[in-house]
Amino acid sequence: MAIDRRTVLLVGGAGYVGSVITDHLLRNGWHVRCLDQLIYRNESCVWPYLSYPHYEFMHGDIRDPHITSRALKNVDAVVVLAGLVGDPITSKYPDESHAINRNGVGSFVDAIQRHPVDRLIFVSTCSNYGLVEEDKAVDENYPLAPLSLYAKHKVEMEQKILGLKGKVGFHPTILRFATAFGLSSRMRFDLTVNEFARELHLGKELLVFDPNTWRPYCHVRDFARAIEEVLRAPADDVGFEVFNVGCEENNFTKLMVVEEILKHLPRSKVTYQERGADPRNYRVNFDKIRRVLNFTPEIGVQQGIGEILAALSQGLFDHVEERKHFFGNYRIFLPTAHIPDLKRAV
Repeated sequence: MAIDRRTVLLVGGAGYVGSVITDHLLRNGWHVRCLDQLIYRNESCVWPYLSYPHYEFMHGDIRDPHITSRALKNVDAVVVLAGLVGDPITSKYPDESHAINRNGVGSFVDAIQRHPVDRLIFVSTCSNYGLVEEDKAVDENYPLAPLSLYAKHKVEMEQKILGLKGKVGFHPTILRFATAFGLSSRMRFDLTVNEFARELHLGKELLVFDPNTWRPYCHVRDFARAIEEVLRAPADDVGFEVFNVGCEENNFTKLMVVEEILKHLPRSKVTYQERGADPRNYRVNFDKIRRVLNFTPEIGVQQGIGEILAALSQGLFDHVEERKHFFGNYRIFLPTAHIPDLKRAV
């Protein structure tokens, strides 16, 4: 499908994944409008694009109806990445998580219905599958069993969006992302592959809990490719559909991730411990996105580890501890005085 400068609204477009999607879409001929509240003081992720003629930035909260109305004006497609991302940060801020990830996103989806938007992509998570005890790779039809507040809110929003079938004019798609890794201008070192690589690069002894638990992984640049594939696809192929995003080759146990890093840093010290705080264990099947959209990630965990270690060795991340809250989702900086309290059910 040819693109005539279609406008995409990236909600949360200055985050770890959003920054990479922004760059990818701009390079491929899209007009990008980014709405982000910058809750990690990540404004530096916006600076590189401000001089681009086809980039707009809006600083605001999705819970503010005036902001959302302005952001949704004259856009063709919306990609919702916004929210408190990850189990630890939502556990630390449960009230804010409920207000943003559930009520805020829910009210934003309601607002979309009042605008002539063609596409909606809601970024969800493979964490929704929870604890899969059988030795199988689960597909999109596998029963959801969210264990964390983060995943529970994602499941609620999936259900809300899919429940709009036959009631709205736009075509929503749910993308359940694997665990992200790779380099970004809003780099995160609190994600498994990135964290393990940095800790061992620094010569620290790495403690790994539940080393034999499975997770699917996907590089942030491949996520950006997947987003564009959905935006380009015929509406009948992706409307009201759910896709796992990743590939079977990037289903890794934590032990397998460590072993790949040890190929680069063989003298590293690693210890293992069972029964950690995070019981999730799941391998994921990605046949559907490969079959319907002919999409397969291009970057493996092995390559991602190599690029992270290369960047670390060049001193590009020597000040992580000084800006810890920028380089991980540990703390949010969220002004709330002017934001309406959206307590209604969605």
